[in-house]
Amino acid sequence: MSVLVFLDHAEGKIKKTSLEALSYGADLALMLGLSVNGVLLGTVSDDLGELGKFGAKKIYQLAKDALNQLDVQQYVRLLAEIVKSLDAKVIIFSNNVSGKALAPGLSAKLKAGLVSGAVKLPDISNGFVVKKSVFSGKAFANVAIKTEIKIIALNPNSYKISEKGGSASVEGLAIEDGMPRTKVVATTKASGEVPLTEAEIVVSGGRGLKGPENWGMIEELAHLLHAATACSRPVADAHWRPHNEHVGQTGIAIAPNLYIAIGISGAIQHLAGVNRSKVIVVINKDPEAPFFKAADYGIVGDAFEVVPGIIEAVKHLHSTS
Repeated sequence: MSVLVFLDHAEGKIKKTSLEALSYGADLALMLGLSVNGVLLGTVSDDLGELGKFGAKKIYQLAKDALNQLDVQQYVRLLAEIVKSLDAKVIIFSNNVSGKALAPGLSAKLKAGLVSGAVKLPDISNGFVVKKSVFSGKAFANVAIKTEIKIIALNPNSYKISEKGGSASVEGLAIEDGMPRTKVVATTKASGEVPLTEAEIVVSGGRGLKGPENWGMIEELAHLLHAATACSRPVADAHWRPHNEHVGQTGIAIAPNLYIAIGISGAIQHLAGVNRSKVIVVINKDPEAPFFKAADYGIVGDAFEVVPGIIEAVKHLHSTS
């Protein structure tokens, strides 16, 4: 029996969210007295043995280039076979785009209980109870999983990556992968230095910036902070910025360590997508902007005066460090 962690990857690299899931799985395995292993469908350039430092004992890999593109039906079928063959009792996903697509399908196929949006380790003092985020992060629920096989989808950036030392052995899987039912004919990659869903810092702009021609200072600040850029829905709807940067209830939900909102009033739909951020900084010239009620730090001022000042301060810190 074991805890099995699904290792999500893109462009030949293991995603940061998978390292969070692996750290979570390793700590859970310690609680349950089990080992933790990873499973990878596809190929990567990373050294999989290095994942042992995050607690993994073994990494099982079905190394087929055709699996580098996510095909949900094919992945679910393969994962179900792998879970049964390895006698895995707890399967961990990141609750990202891939995890949200795969975990429910695997749950149905294995008749396994699923908790998505988990934010901490289960309470095993009386059963198996998982705390999860609900109502767009406004509340929490404790959900008991009573099935023999249990599936948990961990919210991104809700569990700290921790290194335990050691190395993992890598084993191939002898499973017939079959032909995928879908074919990817083209991929359009979102622009930006840092993927928005994995960014630890996000700099976001709203209608207060008045137009797309003023986005240079947002991009410059993001570059200096090694951050991702984002925007509110009205900005995306006006085509000032691409829709893949839209964060909020109807866009991408994020949980960075630092979220800087510039010229965004903070409508409830926007807050629903960013309220899991560990620290929120709001810059707005309207002192009555709703966002200030949710902010950890707020600056009442004109963004066109405040942001250049912050940029110069960050450059000064870089020059003296």
